[in-house]
Amino acid sequence: MQDKEITIYDLAERLNISATTVSRGLQDHPAINKKTKKKIFDLATELGYRSNKFASNLRKQKTNTIGVIVPRLNSLFMSAVISGIEKIVNNSGYNLIISQSFEQEKKEKANAATMFNSRVDALIVSLASDTQDFSHFDSFNKKNIPIIFFDRVAEEIQSTKVLIDNFKAGYSITKHLIEQGCKEILHITGNISRNVYRDRFEGYKKALADHKIEFKPDLFISNDLTEQALQDIFANDIFKRDKMPDGLFITNDSAAAVALTILKDAGFSVPKDIAIVGFNNDLISRVTEPAITTVNYPGNEMGENIARILINHLDGEGDLSFTSTVILNAELILRPSSQRNKNNE
Repeated sequence: MQDKEITIYDLAERLNISATTVSRGLQDHPAINKKTKKKIFDLATELGYRSNKFASNLRKQKTNTIGVIVPRLNSLFMSAVISGIEKIVNNSGYNLIISQSFEQEKKEKANAATMFNSRVDALIVSLASDTQDFSHFDSFNKKNIPIIFFDRVAEEIQSTKVLIDNFKAGYSITKHLIEQGCKEILHITGNISRNVYRDRFEGYKKALADHKIEFKPDLFISNDLTEQALQDIFANDIFKRDKMPDGLFITNDSAAAVALTILKDAGFSVPKDIAIVGFNNDLISRVTEPAITTVNYPGNEMGENIARILINHLDGEGDLSFTSTVILNAELILRPSSQRNKNNE
């Protein structure tokens, strides 16, 4: 039997009992006496028996796996979210299948198909930057497989969503920069078709309006926030302007760190010449010189909230059949990159 996968029928034949008795014994069923259970467990251990959980779960129409699709894994925020999810789901007997879309709708669709074919019990999604069509989630809805969106959400789809108040965060950042004496605040952000970037942009504009500062289209730039994109925009646009901005609100800490380096290399003083605020509270925001003012995005808390909502639903203690939105607090963390008026903080 060395090369053969051991089954309950092999155990039953060796012990001269029924396969049903073996199955119940392995599941510690109270109807099977302790002596028989011990014989079953001892032989199973000796022969290297492994329970076929996949087949068992298929019979139950449940795989105890949850799919997760994220844009990228290489950020502290996303790692913290996944860590929070994993902590809760593992303690509840579920496993995660994690994939990344690399910010591409095509890859996101392929990931969703893989998750569906893997028969996940539920799906957790943060959308790719360029996703416009959401038809790849239709198959989940038709099978009543719950989907929770977080951070970058699909507002067109009726589902539970977990996010922060991005409008409020965008407003708070802009208000802080204005209070530091900034009047020409450049906002560099991602694709504003995504809720997170659009809402931060709307918060930025509202703060300007409330402080009687006119919104100027040339102080708004939308790109993919990569290092190359930032280098290009500074070299080909910002540094060629007659009037440099005195404040920079950029919606990603890595991009903020790149912008800080570009500005310092060009001879600008931060925050004296230009005050900078990032977003997410990634590690890089703490180790730059000066350290970057940012918004603490509670990734771990977000992940734990997502997982609890989902597990309660899967275990029959909650209901995801209606749309709900969970809003978490996000705190502005003040650091030297934006603090011109420290005495007023």
